[in-house]
Amino acid sequence: MMQSSLLFCTATRLLVPLILVLSVLLLVRGHDAAGGGFIAGLMAGAGFVLQGLAFGPDQVRRATRVGPRPVIGAGVALVALSGFVGPLVGEPFLTGVWFENAFIKLGSPILFDTGIFLVVVGVLLVGVFGLAPRDEVPGPEGPR
Repeated sequence: MMQSSLLFCTATRLLVPLILVLSVLLLVRGHDAAGGGFIAGLMAGAGFVLQGLAFGPDQVRRATRVGPRPVIGAGVALVALSGFVGPLVGEPFLTGVWFENAFIKLGSPILFDTGIFLVVVGVLLVGVFGLAPRDEVPGPEGPR
């Protein structure tokens, strides 16, 4: 494995948590202001790419604790689920439905944005795990 510089590794340790928190902020506020699932997913994925470049794909694999395929599948399922909220209340497919009270405003767009977020992060994780040397990439049967 290639050795990264001390400065790069230290900066990565400080920046990745900040990047991930900011990506969640973009995700949550995306249906009301600038942001949303795609840009938040790109930002979170950039954090994982940075971590992969500094410490290697195995570190990212340990940090995420789940493979990219289930993340992508969960994202696609959430996007589809968000589409069916509209027909449940008599509106067309993928219509934004909002549930509001005095304390909180939630809607089906946050499900859609979260699904897009998960798909984008999952696709970028596929790229990060692709950085590993070919004989170190574990498949369903273990390392090759």
